[in-house]
Amino acid sequence: MKRLHAAWPAALLSLLMCSGCAMLGAPRQPAAAAAGTQAAGPRSAEQEQHSSTLGVSVEIEAPAALKTLLERHLDLVRLGGLTRDDIDDSEWSRLIDATPAQVAELLQTEGYFTPQVMLERAPGRAAGQPDVVRLRVEPGTRARISRVTIEAEGELERGAAAGDGHAVETLQSLRRSWELPVGSDFRNSDWSDAKANAMARLRAAGYASAAWTGTGAEVDVARNEVRLFLVAESGPLFRYGKLQIEGLVAHDAQTVRNLAAAPRGAPVTETLILDFQDRLAKSGLFESVNVTLDPDPAQAADARIVAQLRESPLQVYTFGVGFSSNNGPRASVEHAWRRVFGFAASTRNKAEWGQRRQAWGGELSSHPGENLYRNLIGGAVENQESDSDTVLSQRLRVGRTQDTQRIERLYFVEAERSQRHALNDIRTSAFALSLNYHGVWRELDSVILPTVGFTFAGQAGVGLSHGTDARSGIFQRAYGRITGYLPLGRTWYSQTRLEVGQVFLRENMVVPESQKWRAGGDDSVRGYAYRSLGPEVDGVVGGGTVLLTASAELARPIVSSMPSLWGAVFVDAGNAANSFSALQPVWGAGVGLRWRSPVGPLRLDWAWGHETRRSRLHFSVGIAF
Repeated sequence: MKRLHAAWPAALLSLLMCSGCAMLGAPRQPAAAAAGTQAAGPRSAEQEQHSSTLGVSVEIEAPAALKTLLERHLDLVRLGGLTRDDIDDSEWSRLIDATPAQVAELLQTEGYFTPQVMLERAPGRAAGQPDVVRLRVEPGTRARISRVTIEAEGELERGAAAGDGHAVETLQSLRRSWELPVGSDFRNSDWSDAKANAMARLRAAGYASAAWTGTGAEVDVARNEVRLFLVAESGPLFRYGKLQIEGLVAHDAQTVRNLAAAPRGAPVTETLILDFQDRLAKSGLFESVNVTLDPDPAQAADARIVAQLRESPLQVYTFGVGFSSNNGPRASVEHAWRRVFGFAASTRNKAEWGQRRQAWGGELSSHPGENLYRNLIGGAVENQESDSDTVLSQRLRVGRTQDTQRIERLYFVEAERSQRHALNDIRTSAFALSLNYHGVWRELDSVILPTVGFTFAGQAGVGLSHGTDARSGIFQRAYGRITGYLPLGRTWYSQTRLEVGQVFLRENMVVPESQKWRAGGDDSVRGYAYRSLGPEVDGVVGGGTVLLTASAELARPIVSSMPSLWGAVFVDAGNAANSFSALQPVWGAGVGLRWRSPVGPLRLDWAWGHETRRSRLHFSVGIAF
């Protein structure tokens, strides 16, 4: 394909007068020569008298959007209220005669190149009223784009020709994501927006000094088609060379470099910059973060990234109160220490006291290292009450974690002990030592308020357990939960969930209660109490070794004036049991309200439990101060 050069804009302009073609910005046609145009006739003495002090009144008959355009930009409309003292009659005549050509120019910006313009001037309807100019416009058919040619010069062209993966993908993406493809309608504003957006994507791909060296829209009036030509000078590809860090006081520069997570020589794309900034913010070490690229083309091969930081306080206490239908009212206190005794490590301790749950959890972890991995040691103690029993559990874990924008990984060894006291006064205990992997995968438009995409959480573990009146042995545990988000039309949004889990045990073996599952509650099967669904032994509900739940929900904004307030309808089903053959799903359905707050959705649900023939209100909200 022949390459366009910087001289093309001048060459394209030469096509203005080509046979059968016209370009945007064509010279105005004389009013008498315009097809379908009626010139204004001579005026009588009475008309002269009426218009001697007043201007003209313009009546426009055209499609609504074009009528607004003409009323806003036609000289005749804008100057119609002026008097003869401001403009004499010969100037009025000139403005009227020039109107058809100006109409044609304005319609060209909307993609109409063969309009019919009819113009008529009449005296005012009564003495003292201005003359009336009636303008009728039939725009015809909007032109469509018949060809798009996008070429590149500079390092992008050379890299793509040499087979460089980043250059090839960038050029393909530039063409693939072009916003005015063949067959689409042509509008001048869309043409300008498409050029601006395409250049923004090219610069975001690492060519920060890129610019258009030639663009043109060639109009074939006979075919009512437009051919688009664009040539981009990419300039150099900016590659990561140096990191300039500003604002460090207590923390290590190496921690910041680790959070960049980019090798030397990597293309400095917009994604690299934003992900680096996001990781700095999520690390909890900094309360203010700004990451920029030094756009000096002379330094592109060894580009400098500047990270301007302000550190968070080294120690913070957070107090909170909240309520949920699962656990009732609660109060909590949390302490974070972001540099423990001067080492590149952080601690987090949280104590919570609620009506049905009392817990402490703590963790000591290193700051992010190479490939964003952190080493950790943590422990927890929890006392959980339900309608059928009370479970006290303790655990200690040592592991390694990695958190990225899309994926979270956690590998750990855990020792866990649980004691269960049922309402029938049966007491049991169990102990397990296990090796585990937990992972979360996200493909979402927003992590906090998703509407498109999915998340998948998976867990796998193997361990050794023994307990009260049970044999010791090896067990395995697997769990998966996938949640999907999909808009339906412009106002409806769907959310679906499938959750499956199983603990694999030999006969007469037990595991700690926290390794098992129960269903019911806000994030399980609504319409049933929290942890109220599971296998029954002597009339008491306990944890099951298998779990299966599913949910489907439709939601939409209730009123346009409050787009963050949604109404929802939903159906949930599932249960927990000691085998899938014994699992008997129960279901619930209901309606709810959602407030999509900046910190996440807050939910109020009314659900009917089909099995219990009772309704329940599910509500969750928390306030930290």
